[in-house]
Amino acid sequence: MEKPARFPDVMLLAAGLGTRLRPITETIPKPLVPVAGIPLIERVIGTARAEGAKRFAANAHYRADQVLAHFGGLLKVNREDTLLGTGGGVKAALPMLHSDPFFVMNTDAFWPEGADTPLARMQAKRENEDQIVLLCVQPSRASGFSRSHDFCLDPFGRITLDYGAPVIYAGVALLGKNLFADTPDGEFSLNLLFERALDEENLLGVTLDAPWFHVGDAEGLAAAEKALSA
Repeated sequence: MEKPARFPDVMLLAAGLGTRLRPITETIPKPLVPVAGIPLIERVIGTARAEGAKRFAANAHYRADQVLAHFGGLLKVNREDTLLGTGGGVKAALPMLHSDPFFVMNTDAFWPEGADTPLARMQAKRENEDQIVLLCVQPSRASGFSRSHDFCLDPFGRITLDYGAPVIYAGVALLGKNLFADTPDGEFSLNLLFERALDEENLLGVTLDAPWFHVGDAEGLAAAEKALSA
């Protein structure tokens, strides 16, 4: 009997300062900010676990001790002495990730646990190691997002800058370790990898079929809590 495929590891981006959520983040790190009683990072983990994720890693910088204490050793955490950015943070944590490809998930945005299964569709979409698959959301289903859109998604599921339906990057990416081979040491953004893939027509997208909440500031937090309590 064939052994079931291993669900990709999940890298949680949890090192941000959360300056737009002050004064809340003056006492706790942004990933631990509660939304309707549940910390942001736990909501993100819950959506991934609902689809079968079992192995998680995270980075931490601001109030890192609180992140480490929250998980009590049950989650691998790479402590950053200086902020490495989204790309540098993932690169530094690659030794903690055993699967290839793996998911990267922001910890300031989520959808209701079990409302959709986009991670499975993202895995099905990726066909080779040079491709990156992003989770996208239609602007009409997004809460707490100030821009009109990030890019467009064409009818074939390819991300473009100007052709297709306007979509927002929903903070989840599926990508391979090979893409980090020629990246800088230290701080850099995952946008570097996304832009390279876009130029090479290797940037793909899958649309979320659920409400999406971005908790980047106090208004976004209030909107998410109101929607979840309705």
